[in-house]
Amino acid sequence: MKEVEFRPCIDLHDGKVKQIVGSTLGHQDKSVVENFISENDSAYFATMFKEDGLTGGHVIMLGSGNEEAALLALQSYSSGLQIGGGITSENAKKYIEAGASHIIVTSYIFHDGKLDLARLEKLVEAVGKEHIVIDLSCRKRDGKWFVVTDKWTKFSDFEVNEASISYIEQFCDELLIHAVDVEGKRSGMQEELVKDLALWTSIPTTYAGGVRSLEDLQKFKDLSNGKLHVTIGSALDIFGGDLSYHDVVSFCKME
Repeated sequence: MKEVEFRPCIDLHDGKVKQIVGSTLGHQDKSVVENFISENDSAYFATMFKEDGLTGGHVIMLGSGNEEAALLALQSYSSGLQIGGGITSENAKKYIEAGASHIIVTSYIFHDGKLDLARLEKLVEAVGKEHIVIDLSCRKRDGKWFVVTDKWTKFSDFEVNEASISYIEQFCDELLIHAVDVEGKRSGMQEELVKDLALWTSIPTTYAGGVRSLEDLQKFKDLSNGKLHVTIGSALDIFGGDLSYHDVVSFCKME
């Protein structure tokens, strides 16, 4: 069994490092549920991840006003972090030149409920497939997984299954999969999705959503046969949770 890589995250909202319940974004009639607001800036976390030898972590800009904090993180850990949130074919190159190893996209390539192949091809042209991570944030409907977009408020017609993953992998270097219904809630992972992804994916793939303990981490490793990487946010003590960040780093570095 392969080693599970821990992929850390720096979520930025209003210029601050926060952990929020992602599914509460994008609703005009509801306020954003914030789990944690850090007193430390993005550079603090980027430097910590660098010192701990963690690669492939993601900086996510949740809305506007996060550009400065995002660039600060990239400068603090050049080539060690990926960046997402508002990325287009027009601005993608800027972030790669600023030090991001990859750009992460969802809503830009999924809009009006469909995969926009022209936009995806423009993105590949702008920065190269080797710098692209496609985020398939998904929700279950009628027993199937579908990509949801626009801050996870709209279902697309893109079903996540073995065939669609095989197709989308042609355009990117990695996949990032958010289990939207459990993300940010510390309620346990979506085990069925973890098992499915381990069977379907053939490139590096990171799962996000619901992992909250070392027991969960062991179960994740067993369910995925060590084939998937994992990101953990709200559950970590560095983000106000109960799970020791250092214990997670140590667990994932064990053979």
